[in-house]
Amino acid sequence: MKHLMKTTALALVAALAVTTAEARDIRIAPAAPPPHPANGVMYVNFAKYLAEESGGDLTATLLGPEVVNLTQMKDALQSQVAEVGNLLPLYFPADLPMMSVTGQVSLTSKNPHAMGAAMTEFIVNCAPCQDEMKALGFVYLGSGASDLYEFITTKPVKTAADLEGLRLRSGGAPWARLAENFGAVPVQMSVFDQFEAMNSGTIDGTMASVGDLLSFRLVEVAKHITKVPIGGYTSTSNFTVSNVTWESLSGDERAAMVRAANRANADFTNRWGYEIPDIAEDAANKAGIEFIEADPALVTAIADFVQADIETAGTYSQDQFGIADAPEQIEEFLALVAKWEAIAEELNNDPAAMTERVYEDVWSKVDTATYGG
Repeated sequence: MKHLMKTTALALVAALAVTTAEARDIRIAPAAPPPHPANGVMYVNFAKYLAEESGGDLTATLLGPEVVNLTQMKDALQSQVAEVGNLLPLYFPADLPMMSVTGQVSLTSKNPHAMGAAMTEFIVNCAPCQDEMKALGFVYLGSGASDLYEFITTKPVKTAADLEGLRLRSGGAPWARLAENFGAVPVQMSVFDQFEAMNSGTIDGTMASVGDLLSFRLVEVAKHITKVPIGGYTSTSNFTVSNVTWESLSGDERAAMVRAANRANADFTNRWGYEIPDIAEDAANKAGIEFIEADPALVTAIADFVQADIETAGTYSQDQFGIADAPEQIEEFLALVAKWEAIAEELNNDPAAMTERVYEDVWSKVDTATYGG
């Protein structure tokens, strides 16, 4: 009996050793620091889910932003420094013009879960978007969205007049158009540079997620926060897979990666869009940052601009990206947003329920054997 138990134990150890040896480890890059939900939730959870969904066949090693940052992501994926990465299309509009079109209406964002789901469904079924990804050697596995952006400044903003002449960091063309409309000066810079720029006085503030107070230490330099309807960040490709890696995976491994990404996408949006704002606002209050209630006239003026900018977004995409049917593509995308806003409301913005619904409506209809090929 003892001999049998010893033999069985040795066999188990050997089997585990073989399983461990055969596990495929994937290099993944969130391009954000640990406090940011793209790292501490989205990619940390993805690594966990990848192992769970694949039965241990796939594991992940997380690369920090000091290895691969947002501006380096395209090159990092193409050179295989990273095999899965957080790619933002608005950082590479020349390479991803069609995927950048939907980002041009980011100002319309009202519900983060709805925007992330709408973006996912649109891009998965958008042939030009898929062609752009294939041309770069990438495979798209879903999007997420931020909370609603705010003015985070060193000078108070209450009225439209307060915006005139302010130098504001812009995360993309939509916010640049908004700033210019109100006489502010948009400054294009990486999210990583906004702390130093505000600290040195190079800029007077940023149009950004309140979560940046913690993710990028703006809590140390900001003086005022004004809540206004200026959308949120929605132009994301949260899990962009190198085609070299995708082609090396079996059908079951691809399906496992899709399921893991879908779960992590909802986690990310829930954290960034719903949980982080409360945490960041508490930190802001403790730091003595002033929350300013915007003048109703400013709120109305911004809402009017956002509505009018939908048409501008279409013509801008035609002129800048050469997408002739951009207005029609935007109309189709906004119809999906309306669909998912209704679903998100029905599901009470529950991340687990949204995960299931996005999988049912989108990913369950994708043939991973041919997708991305």
